[in-house]
Amino acid sequence: MSLRSRLCIVAAAGFLAAAAAVTPATAAHDDWDPAGGDGHHQYDPAGGNGDHHGHHGRHLYKGVVTANTLALRSAPNRGSQVIRYAHKGEIVKIFCKTGGETVKGNPLWYLLTDGTWAWGAARYIDNIGPAPRWC
Repeated sequence: MSLRSRLCIVAAAGFLAAAAAVTPATAAHDDWDPAGGDGHHQYDPAGGNGDHHGHHGRHLYKGVVTANTLALRSAPNRGSQVIRYAHKGEIVKIFCKTGGETVKGNPLWYLLTDGTWAWGAARYIDNIGPAPRWC
């Protein structure tokens, strides 16, 4: 096999590994450790107890939906696909926050983990407890 072929294979494998690392999977209820250390839940994608696999520091935060109906999306902008809807008063689990399309003066979006991974505009989700970490 030529050096060029080997480099192409290595580059493709690296790209796929990076894509897999940043692409959220379906979040099962069993993946959350309610004893995540400091009162927050801790995510363990291996489904374990959160004490191994190098996933320390990935805590869940909570928020409450303030909009009557909030579209939760596939990306942090209003043009992306709607994954599901959340309703006023619903408590949601927040994995992290990031900047995205500004909604009524607020550019932050939260990555929610309630059964599926979806983005919600932070403008319509009030934190319960500390502010979520950055993604």
